Amino acid sequence: MGLPVREILKIAEKRLADAGCSNPKVDSELLFCYLMNIDRNRLFMHWADILPDDLCNRFFSYLDTRTSGVPLQYITNKQEFMGIEFFVNENVLIPRQETEIIIETIFEIVKERKGKSDIKKVLDLCTGSGAIAVSMAALCGGIEVAASDISAAALSVARKNAQNTKVKVDFFEGDLFTPFQKRFGRTAKFDMIISNPPYIRSSVIPTLQIEIKGHEPMLALDGGEDGLDFYRTIVKEAPAYLKKDGILVMEIGYDQADAITELASADGAYQRIGIVKDLAGHDRAAVLYT
Repeated sequence: MGLPVREILKIAEKRLADAGCSNPKVDSELLFCYLMNIDRNRLFMHWADILPDDLCNRFFSYLDTRTSGVPLQYITNKQEFMGIEFFVNENVLIPRQETEIIIETIFEIVKERKGKSDIKKVLDLCTGSGAIAVSMAALCGGIEVAASDISAAALSVARKNAQNTKVKVDFFEGDLFTPFQKRFGRTAKFDMIISNPPYIRSSVIPTLQIEIKGHEPMLALDGGEDGLDFYRTIVKEAPAYLKKDGILVMEIGYDQADAITELASADGAYQRIGIVKDLAGHDRAAVLYT
């Protein structure tokens, strides 16, 4: 017999709300649009449709997966970032809207440097899905982008996204700067190094939402006891891979600005340190100038 679409979405919304989903109406509609391969703006055209049994079964299977805590993006394998649709799966962190401030900050720096000390070579550390690297390659013409990640599975996703977006990014497998040390020694030099490293304190991870702690890769989340493990290495080693007047841009946690500033100041290689806030007014990025 099937069920009317309007009724299906009402059932789905209630089940998602009961499961603690933060956006039950949106998620139910997006799951349906994924099932039917339609744009959400056209959903109203299907309110009165009767969904056949086979499609009902598939929809409720997706719904079961979502109510179990699996992020919507891992079901649909889609996440938009900087206006680009990225493929995502359980091997990579889901790109967040707040990370877009990193790209916007970089755009401003590139614009300011134009004609003076141009940004021509960029390195993205801990690239994950490739969201930052691919966005840079797609939206900043004429910039050569390289990216590294310790996870081979994550790099497979990043390569897929570069291919889907039709941009060139050189990917390297290894921990932070290690693949460049092995391949180029200290001769690899970049105008800018970017990173969104793991920065959540280990003790905080058990308190996170099930969507995050139960499904997103721990490798991309855990920043160690104080959340600063990766920053210590990046801040210390980045100057060796930056050209004169190079810049290091890193996403940071909302409460890490002072600690990052202290790390960078103690290093002695950085002439200036800036902190950028996101739209919510939280500290979101650290910009370090050599």
